[in-house]
Amino acid sequence: MNRFLLVARRTASVALLLSSFPALAQRVTTPFDADWRFLKADAKGAEAPAFADAKWRTLSVPHDWSIEGPYDQANPTSRGGGYLPAGIGWYRKSFTLPATDAQRRVRIEFDGVMANSEVWINGVSLGQRPYGYSSFSYDLTRHLKFGKGQTNVLAVRADNSVQPASRYYTGAGIYRHVRLVSTSPTHFGEGDVYVTTSDLNHETAKVNVKAEVMNQSATASEFVLQTTITYGSRKYGPFEAKGTVAAGKSAEISLPAAINRSILPWSPDSPNLYQAVTTLRQGNAVLDEVTTPFGVREAKFDAAKGFILNGVPIKIKGVCLHHDAGGLGAAVPLDGWRHRLELLKQAGVNGIRTAHNPVAPEFLDLCDQMGFLVMDETFDTWTAAKNNGEQGYNRFFTKWWEADTRAMVLRDRNHPSIVIYSVGNEIHDNLNNPEGFQKYKMQQDLIHQLDPTRPVTMALFRPGQSKVYENGFVETMDVVGQNYRENELVAAHNAKPERKVIGTENGHTLTAWLALRDNQFMAGQFLWAGFDYLGENDWPATTSDLGLFDRIGGWKPIAYQRQSWWSDKPVVHLVRKEGNAGAGPWVANWTPTDFDTYDDGKVEAYSNADEVELFLNGQSLGSKSKPANDAPRAWDVTFAKGTLRAVARNKGQEVATDELKTAGPPARIILTTSRPKLGAGWDDAAYITARVVDANGILCPNADNQLTFTMTGPALLAAVDNGNVASHEGYQVNQRKVYQGQCIAIVKAKSAGGAITVKASAPGLTDGTTTMETTK
Repeated sequence: MNRFLLVARRTASVALLLSSFPALAQRVTTPFDADWRFLKADAKGAEAPAFADAKWRTLSVPHDWSIEGPYDQANPTSRGGGYLPAGIGWYRKSFTLPATDAQRRVRIEFDGVMANSEVWINGVSLGQRPYGYSSFSYDLTRHLKFGKGQTNVLAVRADNSVQPASRYYTGAGIYRHVRLVSTSPTHFGEGDVYVTTSDLNHETAKVNVKAEVMNQSATASEFVLQTTITYGSRKYGPFEAKGTVAAGKSAEISLPAAINRSILPWSPDSPNLYQAVTTLRQGNAVLDEVTTPFGVREAKFDAAKGFILNGVPIKIKGVCLHHDAGGLGAAVPLDGWRHRLELLKQAGVNGIRTAHNPVAPEFLDLCDQMGFLVMDETFDTWTAAKNNGEQGYNRFFTKWWEADTRAMVLRDRNHPSIVIYSVGNEIHDNLNNPEGFQKYKMQQDLIHQLDPTRPVTMALFRPGQSKVYENGFVETMDVVGQNYRENELVAAHNAKPERKVIGTENGHTLTAWLALRDNQFMAGQFLWAGFDYLGENDWPATTSDLGLFDRIGGWKPIAYQRQSWWSDKPVVHLVRKEGNAGAGPWVANWTPTDFDTYDDGKVEAYSNADEVELFLNGQSLGSKSKPANDAPRAWDVTFAKGTLRAVARNKGQEVATDELKTAGPPARIILTTSRPKLGAGWDDAAYITARVVDANGILCPNADNQLTFTMTGPALLAAVDNGNVASHEGYQVNQRKVYQGQCIAIVKAKSAGGAITVKASAPGLTDGTTTMETTK
């Protein structure tokens, strides 16, 4: 069914100090990240309000204690968890509430706690949540103390001691944001506000606002639902509908609305976001209010034309991303994701698969704002275990799949970036029997009930072995997703052209790219992976190295090659085999590790231009035209120190160049920052890149100097890192060895209103410095 979707996310409309809550005010959302007490150990009785925690560490969340290390081959997380620590952590927070709040409803919202969490308020258990990726909330109202001098204690126990619990790094603790939400007794319920549209053209769209209203008062409540839509100075509405909710009940009400002029659709190239203000009124009182950014777009998967957005077929050029960010672990500030998504955009990527679990909600906000197409995924396992993660979600699926799926879809269904859901990755449950069919169908049916506007898929594993193309299983899927074996997926479509197909996980090969490029029906691909990620490698390696980019955002040759296939801009990049006569990996430098034994250079150029000419020290080594199959252009080059230069041309006109220069001995350090202006919030962070260069400023790719970082001003060093997947160095220190000539320091501002200067030094090298201005 063709439908246009007006998609929305909820945001808190007000954030006030706890002490200033008015008795009958609308929703008040208070950040609850600061001033927690933490203990990295089990503590009997720590849920009790009077428990002595004065000697516990004071910190703010989000917080991942596992990334603090140390690395140890004997750690029970083993290969999957990157050999980082596991165990039990406790968090406690004390707070007060004014007496006027006794007439309101108060709940606590967690965006994610890793893992097997239990939450108490004033010694009363509120519940448990095994899946560390799920967002959840608890109503605190009946157990709270109100008024001056009445202290409440929130306690959280997170337990990931049972290992191995994952095939990849999970982190540990309250690693996402927490907030306290206070509402009137009548307020928006679990489903919040859900907005869809239809009959959209360039000028108008019909809009339907559907809201769940919950009445937790003692009497029936009559209310008015009102929505106003804005885009800049444009305003649509207000639109109103009336309803009644019985005491202790909830009801769903639909509100027809419209955008009646100059629609600006959402797309990767133009991620236009409107705003809607939805209020719940009783007489003149506003009971609840949510301000929502949203986008308008039509997304459709077609068996013949692949993926169609706003009436235009486009290819989803995606990558899979795990939820860690190298040295930051799982507690990733928004600027960390922004830094990574900016690099992926440069490489031509327009899609993200959230592998293999729900992500932080602000990550999806960023995808909305930056224009990424998202496959939103639930689970890596159902009931069957996987190697190196035998103690994972397979232990909880039967009891918890419905609650965890519901939580993800209700939270995420209004994001314009999300175009498809996935309910599993390489599931090892038997899909060749009725039970396997039912496990998939019950998940797909629930998602269709909660969000009928998007299709559902899963990442099929070895379909030939599971017989899913023969037994009718794939005919139950909205879109057929398969990992790797791209030509097998093409053949499956060709055998039954009514099948809609997408590559859910793909390699970096030319063959994989051509399967997408040359088949219109192929909706897209998601490369494994966008960035190197912690875990899923064998000691001494601690990090999977299959990303387009390394842990610190360094471009790999495969990223340059992918850019030549996926970018709309003219590009050219030079790489060579690191060893003599074609030995070793591809590298993007002209500085051999051993000048005495290197003379036969195997060189390739990755380019989307018609013609590439190669020069060595100004002498042409010949021009080569673009192959029909997009293969790289190759030269055999007798090595000589100096400059290797590529010139790319379209129709005889130069459109791009690239140079590799031979580096001399390391001489100095150059620092650059990703953020010349740095905010003081938790989600603000600057990536400081340190490069060891020679006297002429050429990167020294063989340098391995250990750098020491120092700072002045209101600065906090959040982490240091490099791209070495086998490094066992700590992250939360002020020293790091460069790897391939580079490392990074991730810096936060402790307060606004001053300048931060970062310096990197090493014996025998000239110091490097960079300065940032702090802002509110």
